[in-house]
Amino acid sequence: MKTITGKSPKVTLLGAGPGDPELLTLKAVKALSNADVVLYDSLVNEEILKHANRALLVFVGKRKGNHSHTQDEINELIVDYATEFGHVVRVKGGDPFVFGRGKEEEMYALAHGIEVEVISGISSSVAVPASVGIPVTSRGVAESFWVITGTTSERALSKDLTLAAQSSATVVVLMGMAKLKEITEIYSSFGKQDLPVAIIQNGTHTEQKEVVGTVQNILEISQNQGIGAPAVIVIGEVVHLARARKQLKEDWVLEDEFIFQNLNTLPFRN
Repeated sequence: MKTITGKSPKVTLLGAGPGDPELLTLKAVKALSNADVVLYDSLVNEEILKHANRALLVFVGKRKGNHSHTQDEINELIVDYATEFGHVVRVKGGDPFVFGRGKEEEMYALAHGIEVEVISGISSSVAVPASVGIPVTSRGVAESFWVITGTTSERALSKDLTLAAQSSATVVVLMGMAKLKEITEIYSSFGKQDLPVAIIQNGTHTEQKEVVGTVQNILEISQNQGIGAPAVIVIGEVVHLARARKQLKEDWVLEDEFIFQNLNTLPFRN
């Protein structure tokens, strides 16, 4: 099968990472530079689209209550553009196989006889907690971690959360801000009101915001600070490590200020 330009149709499912354009992989950059058409989501930092300088750019974002296209329509667009133009790069935030419906798009394209390549992206489930100093696992603190969707296809909270809440694992919830009250109620039902929680909004972006609290007070804290979607929720003892890092940084700054004041000088500034 050839396109009108004589090219063989191909689809690349590409993960754009959590938001920082510098977290895009080299393989992803090469794919974008070779794209004829790019279909991209709302969580994709548009800065990365500069790498697709000869492609037709098509926005197909889906956000809560505002879908520019249904998933079925996106599937059809992928095949139609590949058949007509050649190389279609379908760009998704994070990783296309982590709650990205990438497998559905892959299977649809393959069913239409189109070659498909998958380029993994850095998942926000790991990179966003790391951006504030939270490791999802740490020796002696957390031996495993769960990544759970806050909203299933039925618009409900995943039942897996009840199982995860009973473990000692770190739990990372994606797309869960609308269900934050339910999440805290589940943890409280297991007597875990004091378990630390962090919420990072717009993780790795320049406008990133984060709050830290406990299961008992994180809902109030996040509301008072105006934290909303898109955000990553991290639940577990590893959140304490972010606090330790922040405190260490503050202590270092205070110590340096004392030294510089007594030496009657100022630190170097960039």
